[in-house]
Amino acid sequence: MPHFGEIAEQLRRSTVQVTLKDGPGSGSGVVWSSSGLILTNAHVARGRAAQVELWDGRRFEARVTARDTRRDLAALRIQAAGLTAATAGDSAAVRPGELVLAIGNPLGFAGALSTGVVHSIGALPGMSGRQWIRANLRLAPGNSGGPLANARGQVIGINTAILHGLGVAAPANSAAGFLAQGPRPALGVTLRPLPFGLEILAVEADGPAAMASLRPGDILLGSHEQLNQALDSAHEVLRLQFLRGGNRVRETVVRFPEPQAVAA
Repeated sequence: MPHFGEIAEQLRRSTVQVTLKDGPGSGSGVVWSSSGLILTNAHVARGRAAQVELWDGRRFEARVTARDTRRDLAALRIQAAGLTAATAGDSAAVRPGELVLAIGNPLGFAGALSTGVVHSIGALPGMSGRQWIRANLRLAPGNSGGPLANARGQVIGINTAILHGLGVAAPANSAAGFLAQGPRPALGVTLRPLPFGLEILAVEADGPAAMASLRPGDILLGSHEQLNQALDSAHEVLRLQFLRGGNRVRETVVRFPEPQAVAA
């Protein structure tokens, strides 16, 4: 088995820094294929273009080819070949107590290493009802989008957030599904739960919600769980009931584009 330092160095070569071209902020990313496919968080790649800096200092203009806000994943493409790609692991085999390490660019420190153990795996309140990996790692802004790896150097997750002092990562199997099947259907909104529904705080331009004439201030009737079940129903058309400016219930029809594979 390779020495721990060798594993960390290999991961550094597969970790990049992602900087937005049309806004502030930066994060990390993982070289997913040697032909220039980069995986990061959707909240890191918020625009249509970004700049990617490799471990050796080379910089490339990157195109955001797909975003999945529900899984908080995004795919970037750069015009490069022969890159050091990460090795994906099976996140379904991860168990609490396993040693894990994270590589990223927190607070401007390129290729910083953090180690810990897996704390738990499961759904988290307010995070789409999906499975997440939590680990007691020391992460900071800039780690988002970087790899969470096991002791063999296999990437088992994409670091996404810090919650109650624990690192939260999207499982690698979820990332593989995103690349193979395309993004999960999403409304393209920012929501806040209320006792009787979900208030829309923001609407993405040209997203399904915007096309359905939903706007900030509208209140969708139902819970996060009910909305996620409806979005995962594989229906191309979804009817939603909502309140606008009073107690009168309105209805709108949301249409979703057909998902397409990202990695092909």
